[in-house]
Amino acid sequence: MALRHAVLAALLDGELSGYQLTKAFDIGVANFWHAQPQQLYAELTRLEKDGLIAGRAVVQETRPTKRLFHVTDAGLAELEEFTAAFAKPSFIRDDLLVKVQAADHVDKETLIAQLTERATFAEAKIQLFGKLLRKMRGDRTEEEFLRHGHRIGPYLTCLRGLALEQGNRDWCERTITVLRERQHSRARH
Repeated sequence: MALRHAVLAALLDGELSGYQLTKAFDIGVANFWHAQPQQLYAELTRLEKDGLIAGRAVVQETRPTKRLFHVTDAGLAELEEFTAAFAKPSFIRDDLLVKVQAADHVDKETLIAQLTERATFAEAKIQLFGKLLRKMRGDRTEEEFLRHGHRIGPYLTCLRGLALEQGNRDWCERTITVLRERQHSRARH
């Protein structure tokens, strides 16, 4: 997957400015694709040049003119082609996992502190995903929304982000427990 596909997917709900796109990435898309704001602005320029999105200027009285972008028919065709292609499995590359791999030979307290920090970060993301999911479905139940909601793609990717962060939190907490139990066990022997 290229950044272009993530940007095209983010623009499917309607016109967005570059600023709004960066906010959309921070909130929803970042759980499966991370990009810096400058990368997003550069990608918007490339997509417009390639005819996959179109932009229009909106004059604002008290602010600078902004540009709003939307997906063109060619952009939709690009997403169709991308969707039809084989999806390669993703692989984890995580410094914290390397550190845990070395747990038997490194300072456990430092490792526990980093795991605690990661669990706290995951919990914050869990709360954010919960709010986003409630906002997307409104007053409907999840099952009702999934059966009859207008656009479920963002909801489903948010559910994946939620599950990922719940797994991260649970693994960190379990790993902390194991490391502490082993420290106490060794201290008694």
